[in-house]
Amino acid sequence: VRTWLRDVSPDVVGFQELKMEDDKFPHGAFVELGYRAVTFGQKSWNGVAVLAREDAEVRQRGLPGEEDFGSRLLSVRVGDITFVTVYCPNGKSVDHADFRGKLKWYASLSTWLEANHTPADDLVVAGDFNVVPAPIDSWNEAKLRGGIFHTDDERAAIRRLHEWGLVDLWRTLRPDDPGHSWWDYRAGAFHKNQGLRIDLVLGTRSIAARAKEAHLLRDWRKKVDGLTPSDHAPVWIDLDVSSK
Repeated sequence: VRTWLRDVSPDVVGFQELKMEDDKFPHGAFVELGYRAVTFGQKSWNGVAVLAREDAEVRQRGLPGEEDFGSRLLSVRVGDITFVTVYCPNGKSVDHADFRGKLKWYASLSTWLEANHTPADDLVVAGDFNVVPAPIDSWNEAKLRGGIFHTDDERAAIRRLHEWGLVDLWRTLRPDDPGHSWWDYRAGAFHKNQGLRIDLVLGTRSIAARAKEAHLLRDWRKKVDGLTPSDHAPVWIDLDVSSK
């Protein structure tokens, strides 16, 4: 992560799946690079955080009504933008009880947005959504259609976010690029290029109007200096600050 931060030098970063409590987070490792962190952790599971070069004002820790699913949402105000990092439930499989819980969690996310924000806000919602929004986002839609991440119900939950006013910034800027961001550690999925686009950066229309470029490099899914990577590649968006 530190290597990526030095190379890309983003202003704001959303983390998901910390798998640690707040007092275990390595704040000092990021302070050395000019970042301050706000965290909402949890022992062994889940957990989200935001890194920023300027002070981030916490607006919301946790999704109301979904406490049983753990630490999965953190909203902060950074400069003129409200930035929300989310780690949406996986759901495990379509016949697992967690799948229904996943859909309920998404409904709660939409309800929270509708109650606390308007589509006119300068708002970014980014993170691991654990949903493949459309066939282009899957390495094999024909094979995986109807399975976890690929169901009509999950995609309907994403559409509800779009209908409210959130734009998929990657798909807007790169309409024909699959943009796969996650490859299973098992069965050589990365080397076989069997990826899924489940890591999304969504923004309101005012944010979309400022979005200049979308980035995702597979190389960040490889080892760097002998260090083991995440099974996700980082996704990032360049925003025009001159228009504000």
